[in-house]
Amino acid sequence: MPKRKDHITWDDYFMGIAILSGYRSKDPATQVGACIVDSRTNRIISVGYNGLPIGCSDDEFPWEREGKLLETKYPYVVHAELNAILNNRTASFDGSKIYTTLFPCNECTKAIIQAGIKEIIYLSDKYAETDNVKASKLMLEKAGVKWRRFETRLKQVVLKYEADPES
Repeated sequence: MPKRKDHITWDDYFMGIAILSGYRSKDPATQVGACIVDSRTNRIISVGYNGLPIGCSDDEFPWEREGKLLETKYPYVVHAELNAILNNRTASFDGSKIYTTLFPCNECTKAIIQAGIKEIIYLSDKYAETDNVKASKLMLEKAGVKWRRFETRLKQVVLKYEADPES
């Protein structure tokens, strides 16, 4: 029997992990996931999603997008990219790549550069015209970190949690 030829690509796989990680987010407006991968071995180093720091209850902090700063989510939520960096305890990020469902903000970009990540693959760049993302791209350019939009031939990948009766 010949091997399967309809398997997903590495990019599809790692972006799928980032998307799936984003489903862990409690943020009602924006769920972001990230997956950091060793470029040489294609091994996952870490994953993250946007959420509150450990020990901060999702029920005790605001999820609002507008209002006084301390009454919004912005001063409290850790972004997916930073969470993925912080979740790793042992592996080096030198030369790695990060798959993220949303182009990184300027703060996450600083952490990405400092961690030694050399490529960003992103799904959405919906904030491209904001000063934060413009600052991100300027820093990435100066630091020699590549970025590219995720491209795929797939529209979706379906996960099933039931055994296939024929297998």
